[in-house]
Amino acid sequence: MIEKILVGVAVALLGWIGRTLMRNRHHLRLLRLLLTPRRRVRVSVAVLLRVQDEDHYVLFGSPTRPGSFGPPGGVVKYHDSERRGLDKLRFDPEGRTRGVMKHDLRGFLPAVMVPGFARWLHRGTGREHSTDCLRRELAEELGEIGRPELTHLSQAVRFSLVRKVIDGPWDVPGEQYRQIRFMEVYDLLCDRPEADELRTALVTLSRAQGDSQVVGATRQDILRGRSGPHLVLPQSAFLVGDRRVREDIQPVR
Repeated sequence: MIEKILVGVAVALLGWIGRTLMRNRHHLRLLRLLLTPRRRVRVSVAVLLRVQDEDHYVLFGSPTRPGSFGPPGGVVKYHDSERRGLDKLRFDPEGRTRGVMKHDLRGFLPAVMVPGFARWLHRGTGREHSTDCLRRELAEELGEIGRPELTHLSQAVRFSLVRKVIDGPWDVPGEQYRQIRFMEVYDLLCDRPEADELRTALVTLSRAQGDSQVVGATRQDILRGRSGPHLVLPQSAFLVGDRRVREDIQPVR
């Protein structure tokens, strides 16, 4: 009798493991979070744009990290209709002071909910499409760097996926939570005159010595974290590979 019970338990456990692996087959590395199910995890979902001319990458000034530069792009937004689904995942949005950050997919989850959050992201429903996010962020950031005349070009271009990255989970110095970033990197698809014009304009700006809001950086600059007198934000590493090499620079809130 005891042997039959043990066999039944073993079969049930193996079945649960198999179903869990299958459900999370696109994000297997996240399953280690189940070992600390109650720990708090900060998650964010973002897209980055790679604009380059051979070994020269275009970086924009960061309004929340003065003196630092990173690739164009930003955080994906969720739809109002998905609020109930995110509540079920116990997603707690991170409060930010800027109104444009409303509905950003940036907040906190219990570790046990992170694989489910990753599956929801993979389905691609209930949130802003990555290319729509890039167009929105480009329009906003071109205004921030003082180049609103280029905004109309950003709305007419298309993008091609370079890579998807899951950055983390990492411990955050001075904090009690861990951090995971879900990122997608895109190239500007130069199949239209508007795309060629936008790319040429941005590369030209990044090479101009007098522009304080757009700079250029080589691959080595990005890995070192500095381009001349300018700090290069750590997420820039995803323009050239799938791993970050330096810790975050905390934003000025």
